[in-house]
Amino acid sequence: MSGPPRTGPSNDPTPRTPKTTTTTTGDESPSAAASRYQQLRSHLAELKLAAAAEALPAVLDQAAAENLSLTVALERLLAVEVEASTARRLAGRLRFACLPTPATLDDFDVDSAAGIDRKLIDELGTCRYLQSATNILLIGPPGTGKTHLSVGLARAAAHAGYRTYFTTAADLAARCHRAAIEGRWATTMRFYAGPTLLVIDELGYLPLPAEAASALFQVVSQRYLKTSIVITTNRGVGAWGEILGDTTVAAAMLDRLLHRSVVINLDGESYRLRDHQAAAETLRRTTTGTRQQLH
Repeated sequence: MSGPPRTGPSNDPTPRTPKTTTTTTGDESPSAAASRYQQLRSHLAELKLAAAAEALPAVLDQAAAENLSLTVALERLLAVEVEASTARRLAGRLRFACLPTPATLDDFDVDSAAGIDRKLIDELGTCRYLQSATNILLIGPPGTGKTHLSVGLARAAAHAGYRTYFTTAADLAARCHRAAIEGRWATTMRFYAGPTLLVIDELGYLPLPAEAASALFQVVSQRYLKTSIVITTNRGVGAWGEILGDTTVAAAMLDRLLHRSVVINLDGESYRLRDHQAAAETLRRTTTGTRQQLH
């Protein structure tokens, strides 16, 4: 049994008429059958079921050729619309995500990477970490695949139905700076709090303005234990005070990021979380004299 017909955009403004529109039922005349067919197309268009309307002629022809029941024919017609709707929603999520490259997790070269294996990539690709609002920190020097992995994670999340957004640390800081000047701070914070996954790329690559530490901290705080963040950086967590220009804010931000996280070192060293928690704790105690309070 063949499946629902494939449809796509047509450049022909005149819709194709199925061979079966003149098939009559009972005392129905061919002209009445054709009129009913046009009315059905009109109903589908009115309901904004464009894919179903386009597929209708093929489905009707298929139903007649295979002697399909009304239920089966209707299921095939609606399956076309569901498939088209799913594709539209995915395309919308990918547009919103602003991914800078077509990278995927599948095409990441694990053999040339250090500190990560295919088993871990496959687990992250399931997006289960999003259900527990777990954060991911990708740490390593330039050229180790951090951005590739972060884009792949964002793309996998979009395909799994999650709303995601990709930005660089510099762009986030600049956008927050403009928002503060233009009186749009609250709106901008809501924007960054919204996606299920927020990717912040290249933390530490470029100098950040003085107010960037506060902006990043507020973004992290709003998402804490609610939604996930992926951060890529070329600096270990012990250097984040220098990156942000405020060691106190850096320590508080790391408390939240590392509380529920996966930390991956792409320079070949172990990605054990406790090593990074120890570095964050040292930063906190040095700057504030307090210990981390886990919740």
